Amino acid sequence: MIMTIYKSAEDYLEAMLMLKEERGYIRSIDVAEKLGVTKPSVSYATKRLRENGYISQDSAGMILLMEPGLEIAERMYERHKLLTELLIGLGVSPDTAREDACKIEHDLSVESFDAIRRHAQKYRGDR
Repeated sequence: MIMTIYKSAEDYLEAMLMLKEERGYIRSIDVAEKLGVTKPSVSYATKRLRENGYISQDSAGMILLMEPGLEIAERMYERHKLLTELLIGLGVSPDTAREDACKIEHDLSVESFDAIRRHAQKYRGDR
């Protein structure tokens, strides 16, 4: 079951997954830096994400993605990477491609993204 989740929550979860992959851990201060937001904003967001079962925090304050949060983060990150790759392939500069992919990834329907993924797989020869 896919729950409605706000764009900002998707951004937070995606950033958390990226930090986990980059550093092996997730701290609030790093999330704030990655998203260019204030520490109080991250504090508010993590509280909401915890309340909804998307993340947990250990006694040291490290953030852990729970299964529902991880699923959303992985979905958004996959969209981000594929859309960035597609835009760069079309001749868009990498910085602009990343920014535009971030905007598109939230609003694109599942049907349209699946079609883009199938096209990319065929083009690259993936199966």
